[in-house]
Amino acid sequence: MFTLSEENYLKAIYHLELDSDKGISTNAIAEQLETKASSVTDMIKKLSEKKVVVYKKYKGVHLTGLGKKTAANIVRKHRLWEVFLVEKLNFSWDEVHDVAEQLEHIKSPKLINQLDVLLGFPTHDPHGDPIPDKEGNLKTIEKSLLSTLAKNETGICVGVDDSSSEFLQFLDKKGITLGKKITVLEKEDFDDSLSIKVGEEKLSISKKIANNLYIKKI
Repeated sequence: MFTLSEENYLKAIYHLELDSDKGISTNAIAEQLETKASSVTDMIKKLSEKKVVVYKKYKGVHLTGLGKKTAANIVRKHRLWEVFLVEKLNFSWDEVHDVAEQLEHIKSPKLINQLDVLLGFPTHDPHGDPIPDKEGNLKTIEKSLLSTLAKNETGICVGVDDSSSEFLQFLDKKGITLGKKITVLEKEDFDDSLSIKVGEEKLSISKKIANNLYIKKI
């Protein structure tokens, strides 16, 4: 069994490892969790004793096999709860993260497995992120940032990099949601802003927005 704090550390390391093939530094973990590096060092010692992480000086932290499965299960619970909140309780996609942060620490495997059944075994959460299966396996899809598309290229919106409430509310106002077809009409050399077509609507968006939208090219 792991404490809530230990689970948060495992999840943070898990997300950092998805973007790196090297060991994760204590500073990177501290930044992710908005805590002190000294606190990270203390927690890594505890997690090492529980055989879920390995720490090597100058090489950083790695999750063990057990650590990866444990962390993936936490992520699975979080994303299944997000689907439940949107599909069954009519939450909007910008409201679910904080609630799912609380629900992900429920320990009952039966509850989560039944939740998976109830939802029809979803593969992605409301933000387009893949949901790990019971064994911790994660299926990813080919995707690109909208900012990398060339003029006249088209794709389907499949996810967001920034899942903050502010950004998701902004997308709602602009009618940009998962599954929407987006075509790049123009790219400005001056500031890399884009003119795009979303459905039948034409919009201008900044480089920052384009760097936070994932597209599957078609």
